[in-house]
Amino acid sequence: MFSSSQQIKRKRGVIISNEGWQRLSLAQKASEKKRNQSRPYTLEDLNDLTGLSCHTLTKVRRRKSPVDKQTLACFFNAFNLELTDKDYIKPIPKIEGTSERQRPQIVEAKHDSRKLIKLNEPLLPEGQVPLNSQFYVERSPITTQCYKTILQPGSLIRIKAPRRMGKSSLMVRILHHAAEQDCKTVFLSFQLAERSILKDLDKFLQWFSASVGLGMHLPNRLEGYWDELFGSKISCKIYFEQYLLAKTTQPVVLALDDVDRLFDYPELADEFFGLLRTWHEQAKNQPIWNKLRLIVAHSTEVYLPLNVNKSPFNVGLPIEIQPFTPQQVEYLAQQYCLDWSSRKTKQLMSLVNGQPYLIQLSLYSLWQQKISLTELLQQATTDQGIFADHFRRLLWALRQDAKFAQAFAQVVQASQPVELELLSAFKLESLGLVKLLGNQVMPSCQLYTEYFRGILDNL
Repeated sequence: MFSSSQQIKRKRGVIISNEGWQRLSLAQKASEKKRNQSRPYTLEDLNDLTGLSCHTLTKVRRRKSPVDKQTLACFFNAFNLELTDKDYIKPIPKIEGTSERQRPQIVEAKHDSRKLIKLNEPLLPEGQVPLNSQFYVERSPITTQCYKTILQPGSLIRIKAPRRMGKSSLMVRILHHAAEQDCKTVFLSFQLAERSILKDLDKFLQWFSASVGLGMHLPNRLEGYWDELFGSKISCKIYFEQYLLAKTTQPVVLALDDVDRLFDYPELADEFFGLLRTWHEQAKNQPIWNKLRLIVAHSTEVYLPLNVNKSPFNVGLPIEIQPFTPQQVEYLAQQYCLDWSSRKTKQLMSLVNGQPYLIQLSLYSLWQQKISLTELLQQATTDQGIFADHFRRLLWALRQDAKFAQAFAQVVQASQPVELELLSAFKLESLGLVKLLGNQVMPSCQLYTEYFRGILDNL
């Protein structure tokens, strides 16, 4: 036995299992036969296919050093395979003070088809899903697309989805993958910007520049680069060009979350989004801007009248996150070790329609409270049900503007999709309450229809 004073060194990551290696090898050989005249892929070929660096690919294939789980998923996705829990193993942590002969060797966990081995305990579904969580549902093939794109010089990824659909969780995984490929990464949410800052372009661009510098662990040097004569946009460009980007030899991946908060400040948004578009265009000709890669996430359609040549929302890689499929729901139910069936999937999906947060909360509650799905569904639209807090947050948002509440009341009362004023439709979509069907909208799920149909009449 090891004494309690011995410390365990945490070793992150996983290694491909024998079963996973066999699956991957067969899929790769089939791809080589179809696409490469049966010639084995070189490291450079695999780099193009997976978006992983040659160094990372070597680590994966040697199966001695652990790599991030998302890296394996990217490798598998390149050959149209979905990474499963049987495809990888976790190395036993190294214990200080022991020799190689004393250390436990890596062993593969035996999987019982009747029960999934629990890797970590579920957390209450709030905010982004932790990187190492088995309760994150991979969005193939968009994850692979994002991983490959973000490593391209001057790239831009646009992620659009209503709230609580998984935008932030996807963003942090793209950032993590970029960091694994030796990029410097910065995550910035515009929810952190105070209203007074958003009313002044100069203040906003100074806040933005200083915040990015803070994320890069660089001291604030705004005074040395900000010049009233040139104006705030050129000053911001100079600050990035001559200081932030010049101070690193690494590519810089900048993830901007909640950018639709700027939509309520049209003049500011027009100038700032035009600046982002300019930087993206300059990456084609100026090496310094090759370093900058952008991820922009927003909750709804862009309802600003932006000049088509100044907008960053019509260039780059567009990603739209979709609701969970029945297969993804069943995969997630397995992670919670629930006694599950396709019939239960249909019952839950008929109420919440694959909405990721509602699915996660439902499965978490079934796991935590040990109640039946029947009981959960019976209580779902009551103030005693598991969605009560979620309903209260949505009601608060609707009460901020009676016009939006009235518009949603019209939607839930109708038996067919209805046409709304455009801004109301976009605002409701951002909350996840409706889905757009061309110029019309309908409730995003039956849960909202049943709950809000009576509530909104009293607002």
